Amino acid sequence: MSDTFNLSRLRWRCRRGMKELDVLLTRYLDRAWESAPTLERETFLKLLEMDDPDLYALMVNRTQSADKDIAALVQRIQALPPY
Repeated sequence: MSDTFNLSRLRWRCRRGMKELDVLLTRYLDRAWESAPTLERETFLKLLEMDDPDLYALMVNRTQSADKDIAALVQRIQALPPY
């Protein structure tokens, strides 16, 4: 499979039921995915497996993950500039 195909599939997986999540996840994909280390990419894929309400709660700091890798990635995503 080509990288373009995989990126398209990931972009589709970033589409969620909440616009806020779409924006945050797609922003990470566009700005950080390509240069992300393997562990961070694996962690991002874990985030994509989460239910929208749980993921949203993490992204708006209503809850924190006990998984240090997820917590670190959420902070990285939140710190990405909006444009």
